[in-house]
Amino acid sequence: MDKLGCLIVLTVSVGLLRQAALAVRMEKLADRKICADKYCSYVISAAEALEDYIASDCRFINLKKGQTIYVYSKLKPVEGAGVFWSGSVYGERYVDQMGIIGYFPHNHVNETQIFEKKTIEIPTKDMDFFCD
Repeated sequence: MDKLGCLIVLTVSVGLLRQAALAVRMEKLADRKICADKYCSYVISAAEALEDYIASDCRFINLKKGQTIYVYSKLKPVEGAGVFWSGSVYGERYVDQMGIIGYFPHNHVNETQIFEKKTIEIPTKDMDFFCD
C-alpha cells in the first residue's frame, strides 16, 4: 500500500475511533421492540405527524405536523413508561434530518400505510440507545 493509501486508512480509523469515544449511553426506553425483521432494517409502516414534536435529546427526532415518517421499530414499553417508535422523517421540512433514525412518541403520529403485517419481537440492545 502506498503512503497515500496508508494515510487515508489512518485518517478513517482515527475518525471512527473518535466517533465511538464520543458516543454516550442513554437510559434504555424499553427492553423489547417489534420489527419487520431481526435487524429492524425494513420499514414496518408509514405514518403522518399529527403535531409538531421537538426532540428531547439525541435519541429522538423532530417531527413537523403533516410530515411523513417511516417506522422501523416499535418499542414495547416498561410499565409506566411512554410508548416510542423509531423511524426516519421525510419531507421538505427538516431536510437535514432526512435519513436519520430516531425515536418519537407514537401518539404524535397516525399510521397511514402498513408495509409489513408480519412482525417479530426482539430484545433491544444497548446500542439502540446510544447518542453521538
